Amino acid sequence: MAPHGKCCGDSSHEHEDPERGIQYSLYTKINTNDLQCLNESVEGSGKTVFKSWEHRLNREAFVQSDADEELLFNIPFIGNIKLKGIIVIGDSSDSHPSKMRLFKNKEGMTFDDVSLSADQEFELQKDTEGLLEYATKVVTFHNVNHLSIHFPSNFGDDHTTIYYIGLKGEFSEAQRQGVVVCNYELRPNISDHKNPLDDDVNSPIA
Repeated sequence: MAPHGKCCGDSSHEHEDPERGIQYSLYTKINTNDLQCLNESVEGSGKTVFKSWEHRLNREAFVQSDADEELLFNIPFIGNIKLKGIIVIGDSSDSHPSKMRLFKNKEGMTFDDVSLSADQEFELQKDTEGLLEYATKVVTFHNVNHLSIHFPSNFGDDHTTIYYIGLKGEFSEAQRQGVVVCNYELRPNISDHKNPLDDDVNSPIA
């Protein structure tokens, strides 16, 4: 692996691509106050891995698992997203996550819930620079307001380390439902319920 900031010998990509920075801007649409990371060793550290593309190589902000190698992120958005791809940057050691499982619109997940079938799963490779993108099933992840990401394992370390999680896709504002006004009849109006037979009874016979 080439040192940071130097070309790795592959001319098919650029390390600083402004277009990719735009594509991976969904982190700005996360409701950070309600974002949860379960089994993080330092409280609040899970939120720091969702950052700009330009800061993806910043090693000062990262999350490390605590009791074991598992990490579970519950990520609420301020609207709806269409998720198209994910990038995960970890360490060059065996603490890099080896598997990733995605769950759509399942709020408040815990480790008791990860036995459920994931909407999509990925076998990860070690990536220290954000060169690998994992494409999601757009048909499945086209209307997401909450995303849960489960990292169940790494490459053999006791703890998992993640520096960056990039979310690629499109954002749309949440549609507000209109208030339906209904008028209910509390007391019947006699004139509205007049029996037409009354006219026949009261009308004089010719």
